[in-house]
Amino acid sequence: MNNKLHLSSEFVNTPRLVTPQPSESRRSDPRCLRTRSLLRAALSELLEAKSFERISIAEIADTASLNRVTFYDHYVDKVALLDDLVAARFDELLRQRGVTFGSCENFLTALILAVYDYLGAAPWLASGTRVKTQSHLETAMVTVVNTKLLAGMQHESDTLTNNALIASAASWAIYGATKQWLSNGSSRNPQIDVEKIASLVSPILDKATWQHRD
Repeated sequence: MNNKLHLSSEFVNTPRLVTPQPSESRRSDPRCLRTRSLLRAALSELLEAKSFERISIAEIADTASLNRVTFYDHYVDKVALLDDLVAARFDELLRQRGVTFGSCENFLTALILAVYDYLGAAPWLASGTRVKTQSHLETAMVTVVNTKLLAGMQHESDTLTNNALIASAASWAIYGATKQWLSNGSSRNPQIDVEKIASLVSPILDKATWQHRD
């Protein structure tokens, strides 16, 4: 995996159905950003008290001091909001860590370490979390990882399908291995854990076609 890759911020296919995204102007609109932040915070608060299945859109809107019409102006459903919540927190973690992506090896290590930190700090994904809620959150987390992987791969028609399959397999492998490693408490040194997980995932990603950095 010696190819250099470039990560773009463009949204690409994920294990979930693609959720329509707001226009570029709306994404940068302070009012839009604030509203989406309020909705994410509301869902986060509600998840601490009840399962995802029992949370209604009306409750989310009410907790955010907004109305249902405003909710649907930003998200097609509560699953889309959950995906956005997980993605926002994961991206914030990457920014806090000052993660930059260079070679494919460095990219994989940085990504796994971010997942490792995220799972270690996410109360929703603790072993006591309700099973159905945990399933939704796991899929949202894998969606984020899948997006990061696909963003660095080539998008030509002759490689797109193959890369999508590889990214999907690698996303679940990264998430599953990291979660299992944390559950086992195998090591108190995250770097050692990450290197072991990377050695398992790397052969999967070796089969992908990556973008070259200029």
